[in-house]
Amino acid sequence: MTLVRRATGDDAGVLGRLLHDFNTEFGSATDEADVLGARFAGLLAREDVVAVLAEDDGAAVGFALVVLRPAIWFDGPVSHLDELYVVPGLRDRGTGTLLLATCREVAAALGSPEMHINVDEVDADARRFYERRGFGNVEDGTDWRMLCYVGPVS
Repeated sequence: MTLVRRATGDDAGVLGRLLHDFNTEFGSATDEADVLGARFAGLLAREDVVAVLAEDDGAAVGFALVVLRPAIWFDGPVSHLDELYVVPGLRDRGTGTLLLATCREVAAALGSPEMHINVDEVDADARRFYERRGFGNVEDGTDWRMLCYVGPVS
């Protein structure tokens, strides 16, 4: 049975390994798991960062990372789902849904009225997953898409 819980600083190494596995699976550039674990340790010490961990019979099988930021258009913070990963052998069994639901519950409890997620346009599986759970990139009555631009700060 898969259980999902809020991660603590003690989980930083496991989260680093999972993120490394995620990046490696999809051919993304990645730091080593121990470097990522150290970053998770720093992030999890912050009040505006939430990680949740899925475990199946005590083994880590997925995680999600949410960052909260202040926003001028809400009284509470906007939550941004930075990462959501489930190990390949356990996909399509509800683990991702549990991770996302837990993130939404924690974000709502922290006063966030809205969650943002960036998804690669070509990633049809991820888009379908989020759309089935109420997320969308098209406003009602319009045909425009929200785009995310990325660039250097200097």
